[in-house]
Parts: sequence; structure tokens; C-alpha cells
Amino acid sequence: MERKEFLKSLGAGAAFALTFPCVHGCSKDEISGTIVEEPTGVDFTIDLTSAEAEKLADNGGFILKNLVVVARNLQGEFVAASQVCSHESYDQVRFVNQDGGIFYCDVHGSRFAQDGSPLNQVDSNPAKAIKVYMTELDGTTLRVFE
Repeated sequence: MERKEFLKSLGAGAAFALTFPCVHGCSKDEISGTIVEEPTGVDFTIDLTSAEAEKLADNGGFILKNLVVVARNLQGEFVAASQVCSHESYDQVRFVNQDGGIFYCDVHGSRFAQDGSPLNQVDSNPAKAIKVYMTELDGTTLRVFE
């Protein structure tokens, strides 16, 4: 093999070796979560004495139901937001005990206040709010609705 051919083959191989991990690492196959549509017509109840609601007994706890994150915030109030992130529609929004309690999507790091407003921007597109639902407590029954 001539020197020129060797350098060409080395250059192509090196370029492949450097770019393949990035392309593979950025693929959607690596993301845990599913792209879904935001729920509509949300209106359901939760029996706070049930096993399903066990995590809502403590401030900062949350559950997932019908693509909605239902949480008891750090002040003990119930809040609910779409589990579907407004950034790229992954179903990975959760309630986390940071900055007084926020909704957070770990796919790309989107952060939202309890009123749904975006707290950061994760790419060059303007950040969008997530849908927040109303909650109403009647005894031990929590209603989540639009």
C-alpha cells in the first residue's frame, strides 16, 4: 500500500472512530421513555387511603396516573401536571424536591415551576410550559381535572 492510500484509509477510520460513539450516544434508543401525546380530557379521582396513593402521604411524594404527575408539594398542597414534557413529548416528567419542588424531565433536563412555567431552556427553541391540572380535595378523595 502506498503512503497516500494508507493516510486516506487512516483518516476515514479515525473519523469513523470519533463520530460513531457520538451518533450512537445521541440516538433515541438510549433514552428511557416514550414519545406520547399530552393527555386531554383529564378528570379522575384518587382515593388517598388506597395503596395507589401511598406516596402522596408525604410532602414531596408523587404518583403517575393517566399520564399525569400528581404530587404533594413541599408545603403539603396537591399539584398535578402533564407527565409529557413540552420539549420533545417524552413521558418522563416527575416531581423532584429541588428549588422548593419542581417538575423535571430527565431526558434533556427540562425544569418547570409548579405552575407549569419553564425554568430553563435546553436547546435553541424557546422553552414552553407544561400543562398543569387543577386539584380538589374532598375528604380523602383527590380529584384531578382540567
